[in-house]
Amino acid sequence: MDELRAHNFPDLIQGADGHPECLDCGRVIWSDPKLAAAAIIPFDNGIVLVQRAIEPAVGKWSFPSGYVNRGEIVEKAIEREALEECALQVSVVKLIGLYSEQNNPVVLAVYEANVIGGTLQSADDETLDVRVFPVNKLPDLAFEHDQRILTDWLISQDV
Repeated sequence: MDELRAHNFPDLIQGADGHPECLDCGRVIWSDPKLAAAAIIPFDNGIVLVQRAIEPAVGKWSFPSGYVNRGEIVEKAIEREALEECALQVSVVKLIGLYSEQNNPVVLAVYEANVIGGTLQSADDETLDVRVFPVNKLPDLAFEHDQRILTDWLISQDV
């Protein structure tokens, strides 16, 4: 840990293309987007939703989700997040869509996943509760894009 504290980071300057550059070597510092993954999990005549215990949107409901770790396969991230948040083992079925917004560094990959094991329960400190809701009787959703994602998923069911 002391090695980290002792490290001196180089000064950055504004590069010609708008990205910061290292003053010492001229290397461009790219601010790449961060990938998150979410799962729509059909279960018991509804879908699994988690009640958020962390910001943003504490207390509101959303799909089981989380960040994809560097080097992690996105579908494996879905399986890991469902197990961590809901205690459900899932198998990814298909990609529903990729969702991004102007000036938001997070890109969200949403998949449909089927339950293959486990017992539905709140399984980590990021989740207050976990329940199954009928699609036509959803609680207060956490994010603006959640309804659009759900609509895209419902459309994909008719294909």
